[in-house]
Amino acid sequence: MDLALQTLLDKQALYELSCRYMRGLDRTDAELLHSVFWEDAFCEYGFINSDAATFIEFAVTALTDHISNQHMIGNTLIEVEGDEAFGEVYFQAYHKVKAENGFEDLIVAGRYLDRYERRGEVWKMAYRSERVDWSRTMPTHDPYYELMPDSLFGSRLDDAVYDRQARRKTAKVGSTSP
Repeated sequence: MDLALQTLLDKQALYELSCRYMRGLDRTDAELLHSVFWEDAFCEYGFINSDAATFIEFAVTALTDHISNQHMIGNTLIEVEGDEAFGEVYFQAYHKVKAENGFEDLIVAGRYLDRYERRGEVWKMAYRSERVDWSRTMPTHDPYYELMPDSLFGSRLDDAVYDRQARRKTAKVGSTSP
């Protein structure tokens, strides 16, 4: 295969690792989080520096107490060097957390500094470090929940993203739903 094409395929595979990582955090899906790391991967976050399994247990436990989370990926720069690659992945993470007088919105933004390894034909994270560039905490003000109580809301391991059959619904032409 052409080297340029293989590099693009590798970069896409590496980008999708971060997408699965973010889904794993938001859905508190430990199995999905384990799937993106090699068993001997190291996670360096400052507040926890450990093997991936220990970090995953810590993260899932911490996030379970949150009302909701949403982790977003921004600029992503990945440099592939054979069976090793290095990444800088910008992120913003929203956390709705319990506070003394209701709820607070905690937003953390920064970058993941990664090292990936391809073992056999599989890419996974060998190292992930989170670098916080800024954060903000403020009282929650979300009237949407009150104004649109019948909206479909996200959840954790029972989230609709895991139910592909539900996405196979079709509509009868000319009908409307109540």
